[in-house]
Amino acid sequence: MVAAITGFSSSFAIVLAGLAAVGATRSQSASGLLVICVAQGVLSVVLSAAYRVPLKFAWSTPGAALLVATAGVTGRFAEAVAAFIVAGALIVLVGLWPALERLIGRIPRPISNAMLAGILFPLCLAPVKAAVQVPLLAIPVILVWLLLYRLAPRWAVPAAIVLAGILLAVTVDSGWLRGASLLPRLDFVAPVFDPLVVLSLAIPLFIVTMAGQNIPGAAILHNFGYRPPVRAALIGSGLLSGAGALFGGIPINLAALTQALTAGPEAAVDRDRRWIAPVSAGATYIVLGLLAGVATAFVAASPPVLIQAVAGLALLGALVGAVTAAVEDAASRLAAIVAFLVTASGITVAGIGSAFWGLIVGAVVMLWLGWRRRTSRPVDTAPGR
Repeated sequence: MVAAITGFSSSFAIVLAGLAAVGATRSQSASGLLVICVAQGVLSVVLSAAYRVPLKFAWSTPGAALLVATAGVTGRFAEAVAAFIVAGALIVLVGLWPALERLIGRIPRPISNAMLAGILFPLCLAPVKAAVQVPLLAIPVILVWLLLYRLAPRWAVPAAIVLAGILLAVTVDSGWLRGASLLPRLDFVAPVFDPLVVLSLAIPLFIVTMAGQNIPGAAILHNFGYRPPVRAALIGSGLLSGAGALFGGIPINLAALTQALTAGPEAAVDRDRRWIAPVSAGATYIVLGLLAGVATAFVAASPPVLIQAVAGLALLGALVGAVTAAVEDAASRLAAIVAFLVTASGITVAGIGSAFWGLIVGAVVMLWLGWRRRTSRPVDTAPGR
């Protein structure tokens, strides 16, 4: 539930802004939000239960940001929908390419751990920020989490969620529901294929979805010791992305940040039972989708930093594990720190997020330093010399 609510609250506004930027009406934007919530929820439930692997799916936040950045490419939403369909088809084609799964499996563990730590780090700062920005709400949540983490660790995060929900319910402005749509509604959009719009939107959307979400998401699962069914995940998400586009949905993909919530030790002590967490997250997403109007209104009226703070508390254990594993090997420690810093920076280059660039830069530094060690003369470090 934390994973779903965090994923929804942290970026639904970007999704709505992205859809509006390419010409979607308010009704079409609400339809798009509904369909991608349900699609990623269904995919998380079905594939996690089928493979017994914690496969958490999400909408393409980098893709939504790309739509905002490329506003003006088209003002006709039907043309953007055609680009969404093409992007989904490209994801399916990559899923049919087995070399990708082998490539992801070869990512060095120190680099993938450093990337994971860089992804988690900004969210793990949220409790600190919340304690300063909304102290009356955040400090009680943090204290309850800390108390139970000492007495009953498995109940620390659920108790923090419950308390945060109660505090929000009694402090949010009573008019938060005013104007919200209570009934879910789908708007069908017939695609119009314009080659220029497809080229301008579909290709970049495909690239940022793969590089910013699918590749880091799969790497995180490998990092926690799983062999994710990458082919099934890509084909399934690509097909549902194409189908959801007809109702205004942007592409969906493997989650990156919230993947760590459902695949890490906080989800379950027994690694073989962590698949239950994304099933619960998927069910929560379906509910959020069906109540998208109400959920959006409530989350929009709530302090986002408090919701992020609860997720940050839940991710502290995963951050500790990732940092420890990243710097465990002295030979790769510098490369891992570089990968961590690039990822944690949150930079976006060519529309591609920092998680991908963290992997790339960290791997390049590791290869360069490794090459230097192999080609340089040995240094005699014996005492007295």
